[in-house]
Amino acid sequence: MAKKNPKVTIVILNWNRKEDTAQCLKSLRRISTRGFQLSIIVVDNGSTDSSVEALGKITNIAFKLIENRTNLGFAEGNNIGIKFALEDAADYVLILNDDTLADRDLIVQLIKSAEGGKRVGIITPKIYFAPGFEFHKDRYPKQVLGKVIWSAGGKIDWDNIYASNFGVDDVDRGQYDEEKETDFATGACMFIKRKTLEEIGLFDPKYFAYMEDTDLSQRAKKAGWKIVYAPRAYLWHKVAQSSGIGSNLNDYFLTRNRMLFGMRYASARTKFALFRDSLKLLAMGRKWQKIGIRDFYLRRLGKGSWPTALRTFGLEGK
Repeated sequence: MAKKNPKVTIVILNWNRKEDTAQCLKSLRRISTRGFQLSIIVVDNGSTDSSVEALGKITNIAFKLIENRTNLGFAEGNNIGIKFALEDAADYVLILNDDTLADRDLIVQLIKSAEGGKRVGIITPKIYFAPGFEFHKDRYPKQVLGKVIWSAGGKIDWDNIYASNFGVDDVDRGQYDEEKETDFATGACMFIKRKTLEEIGLFDPKYFAYMEDTDLSQRAKKAGWKIVYAPRAYLWHKVAQSSGIGSNLNDYFLTRNRMLFGMRYASARTKFALFRDSLKLLAMGRKWQKIGIRDFYLRRLGKGSWPTALRTFGLEGK
């Protein structure tokens, strides 16, 4: 039986993006709290841009600000907020990127989906590109902006160990309106039941950034929980470009973490293919791909060999 008036805690991780975080909080001022209690936690991940001071001046929405002394990465940075939420009796935890803008009924619809079936553990909404943040900005007429899909659930390619979103770049015409199970929930917006977190644990800090959401989803599925795509819940994502495909940050963490994820969960055949692929990358890959493979085999996980690049690129976009 669903709990009456459950408590939902939103966890927002900020790192040197005080303007984005302020705009995200502004969108949450309009959120409907019909049928549930809402609390908000902002975790500052060791920002150096006066984020703590700026966020501390926001008075038109209530939230708790937690300060990390250093950048702990997406995984452990969010874990700090999740732990506080669970200690504060949250029934649901909503992981929300700081560069998102929430629809008024986002949480109301997420709760409906969470309570709609047995063993529904994690819910992911329909996510649109925020207008002007599309991958192909010149492709769309003005009247469809805000309706271009970034994520309508996700799929894992188990032969090659890549996770991708459904619906990317499609204009929403109702073709993704079916609620259904999906392979993983994106870390841009994950609505997680307390019982699920208590059973499977939190994000694995070994990933630091990238694929920690896919790992958490996979652990949930292995424990018998369902990952559900909920199309009636939606928001907009100001998709970051600076850490995209081909960047050093992307090369390093995706290369290393793809090996970590694949060697944990893939079939023996795919693991052997990953091993062969890793040898090719060591020989012919780009610089940070080579370092990523080396660090995987040397078990240099977490931040690994990434001591200075955080200041250069940042952990932007999920």
